Amino acid sequence: MGLPRLVCAFLLAACCCCPRVAGVPGEAEQPAPELVEVEVGSTALLKCGLSQSQGNLSHVDWFSVHKEKRIPIFRVRQGQGQSEPGEYQHRLSLQDRGATLALTQVTPHDERIFLCQGKRPRSQEHRIQLRVYKAPEEPNIQVNALGIPVDSKEPEEVATCVGRNGYPIPQVIWYKNGRPLKEEKNRVHIQSSQTVESSGLYTLQSILKAQLVKEDKDAQFYCELNYRLPSGNHMKESREVTVPVFYPTEKVWLEVEPVGMLKEGDRVEIRCLADGNPPPHFSISKQNPSTREAEEETTNDNGVLVLEPAQKEHSGLYECQGLDLDTMISLPSEPQELLVNYVSDVRVSPAAPERQEGSSLTLICEAESSQDLEFQWLREETGQVLERGPVLQLHDLKREAGGGYRCVASVPSIPGLNRTQLVNVAIFGPPWMAFKERKVWVKENMMLNLSCEASGHPRPTISWNVNGTASEQDQDPQRVLSTLNVLVTPELLETGVECTASNDLGKNTSVLFLELVNLTTLTPDSNTTTGLSTSTASPHTRANSTSTERKLPEPESQGVVIVAVIVCILVLAVLGAVLYFLYKKGKLPCGRSGKQEITLPPSRKSEFVVEVKSDKLPEEMGLLQGSSGDKRAPGDQVGGGSCGQSLPHPQGPGAAGANGSNSLSFTPLCRR
Repeated sequence: MGLPRLVCAFLLAACCCCPRVAGVPGEAEQPAPELVEVEVGSTALLKCGLSQSQGNLSHVDWFSVHKEKRIPIFRVRQGQGQSEPGEYQHRLSLQDRGATLALTQVTPHDERIFLCQGKRPRSQEHRIQLRVYKAPEEPNIQVNALGIPVDSKEPEEVATCVGRNGYPIPQVIWYKNGRPLKEEKNRVHIQSSQTVESSGLYTLQSILKAQLVKEDKDAQFYCELNYRLPSGNHMKESREVTVPVFYPTEKVWLEVEPVGMLKEGDRVEIRCLADGNPPPHFSISKQNPSTREAEEETTNDNGVLVLEPAQKEHSGLYECQGLDLDTMISLPSEPQELLVNYVSDVRVSPAAPERQEGSSLTLICEAESSQDLEFQWLREETGQVLERGPVLQLHDLKREAGGGYRCVASVPSIPGLNRTQLVNVAIFGPPWMAFKERKVWVKENMMLNLSCEASGHPRPTISWNVNGTASEQDQDPQRVLSTLNVLVTPELLETGVECTASNDLGKNTSVLFLELVNLTTLTPDSNTTTGLSTSTASPHTRANSTSTERKLPEPESQGVVIVAVIVCILVLAVLGAVLYFLYKKGKLPCGRSGKQEITLPPSRKSEFVVEVKSDKLPEEMGLLQGSSGDKRAPGDQVGGGSCGQSLPHPQGPGAAGANGSNSLSFTPLCRR
């Protein structure tokens, strides 16, 4: 409570306690002042409570009461107001036709009693008590970052709460975990102080001291400021804070991440934990399986042992030691078994199998693991599962059975834990060529890269019949690819190129024909393979010594044939429409001169027939006969006259067949 308010309250109490002298003529009881409440910075409206007659308000003097002394601050004469010199000289003005005095920019120093006094018809006065309020700023809380030991003999400072620039002084309440704290001897002590700023506002500082226990390590503390405004009671809360609480270690234990089944290749972390704060100094040791003695492991700066990647050798018994640096007492953890699951290297027998065609082969797969194993056999080239189990049996072996076979040993209960081993089966035989012959489209005087691929057992070698820069590359143990860089010359165009693959059991040859590309004409015909450089054939298009390369039609040649067929159909459609139009108009000649009218009975005019002559097969001609499908007798067809004369062959693109040998002719036929 401010000093002016204390003085006023003291005066009021004194007046109430002192007995009045009875029987004194003209003395009356002093009425209580009118209460006006405003916030700092706003405008206070002080209404004079005298009689509202114009005569009483035309002559009024205003005073402020400070330390029981009246100080004139404003006067009204004939309805006109004027400020007296002093602190209120520039903040007062009249309102409401002189009935109200407005005080602007109210400050805490303005909290006092104001009175107005009139002189006619007799001296009267009205007292006004001005109350000033200001909400404090958000409370700022600072926690004791050094921490509090639980074995302290007296309350230690937990946090400090500061509320700035409030008026009057706000009330502070401390909370722990949402419950208010009260003064408690030797347990909780709240020490508060306030400072008056030059502006007249108050800054409150409150310090909470308490004795804490281990259970308070996660306790949330905050402070609350309660204050009043003209609108009512309000409050503001600070943020929540946690104070470090120190207590000795009682237990140490180990934790392993990730939790669950571990496998080789995982990143494993082994860390020590303790229930003390601050935590002790940790060290991790592993029991030597041979000597049964604990050997300290190297940890990182945080005392964590990292196994990356984890190996089966990391399996074993681990223990943690926690050393309290204050008491120098070392506490051990319970030993913990760590198991890193593994699959050993897979072994396949025989390791390098060789067989003759028609024979049989048995492959056996072996591996060790910390868990139950499952085996699978897969074909390396296709990924196809051939067998489930450690044994794979192959009967009546063919040349195609040569190549890679993979054994996969896995642990079903631990996804991702598996090992594999590849074995190559060799079938004795002379070389096989990837292609027997191939046509290559080239340009003269260009450098050309030619490739030739062969497979067989023993591994073949490849030679070329022309000079050039050749190089070989193994595709697998039985397959080799040879590349030749050569200049295209006229002699090379005539002779072509041969590559020969040979081993101890025989030889085989592939032929590459070179053809010049004519860029001004159509692309090469559909019976050849094009390309300015040779591409390696797919392994699945192998050819033995008696096979030939399958040739695919060129897309460009197919396009030409399709265009020709479409043009032919369009020409036939147009010509048929013209003939039908001439027939309907009666202008189609039936004699040799081409000028005779066709005179037929109405019932016979619809029997106009178009004959299509072609060297196509007879069944193709049947498509252009009458809709009823009946064939005309020789006597029904007239030759020699205009009715039997063939119309000219349509000219233009696509009029001929794909090979240019077919011809179409149209002959109008008339029934006599």
